[in-house]
Amino acid sequence: MRYFIEFSYNGKNYFGYQIQPDAISVQEELEKALSTILREEIKTTGAGRTDTGVHAKKIFAHFDTEKAVDEVNLPHKLNSFLPPDIAVKRIFKVKDDFHARFDATYRTYEYYISLAKNPFTEESAWQHWKRKLDIVPMNEACKILFEYEDFTSFAKLKTDNKTNICKIYKAEWEQDGTELKFTVSANRFLRNMVRAIVGTMVEIGSGKIKPEELRKVIEDKNRNAAGTSAPGHGLYLVDVGYEF
Repeated sequence: MRYFIEFSYNGKNYFGYQIQPDAISVQEELEKALSTILREEIKTTGAGRTDTGVHAKKIFAHFDTEKAVDEVNLPHKLNSFLPPDIAVKRIFKVKDDFHARFDATYRTYEYYISLAKNPFTEESAWQHWKRKLDIVPMNEACKILFEYEDFTSFAKLKTDNKTNICKIYKAEWEQDGTELKFTVSANRFLRNMVRAIVGTMVEIGSGKIKPEELRKVIEDKNRNAAGTSAPGHGLYLVDVGYEF
């Protein structure tokens, strides 16, 4: 039987979701807790592979087991075993071939930037108070993203991606006082893609390049053409969509 887990985590202490040799990961902690409680070796498949330090407010994973799972009480038991920075919200049965990664119809990320020195968001937002940012040209650039589907320029080099084609559904910047929030939604994302887009948008917002120059960045299909990746601690996976 296959079960889905909806959970969240603060990524500060982890080298991303996916298990890696000699590095602590969210997947490792989740599988260890599941295996202990269910008394069998459990392997999970996540909806995505977040980078080091990146957070998830809402993410899913699936696992298979021969046993019937107590969907009501298992989340509470898991939360007792898991560290404080990982929280399970619910567990529910799905079809045996339903896949947390491949059956996701969209993913939505948010990125936060602080425009004023703020000791309370030092570990949860990019502190960018030394240089001013103008979100008007940044939002102009967002509209250009909808014109393209090949985002090679924002992809991490030397990955196992079979294609760099993505369809972006939403991209916009909002300002609330001294905090900027970038929301971007797409059918899929490449490794490091959102952070590379944010880094390039910051160059636009600071006047280093013009919004229309984003077209050349994308058309070059070269990671070196885009800006430096934004820090991971300002990035949050906030939603993953499915047709259950």
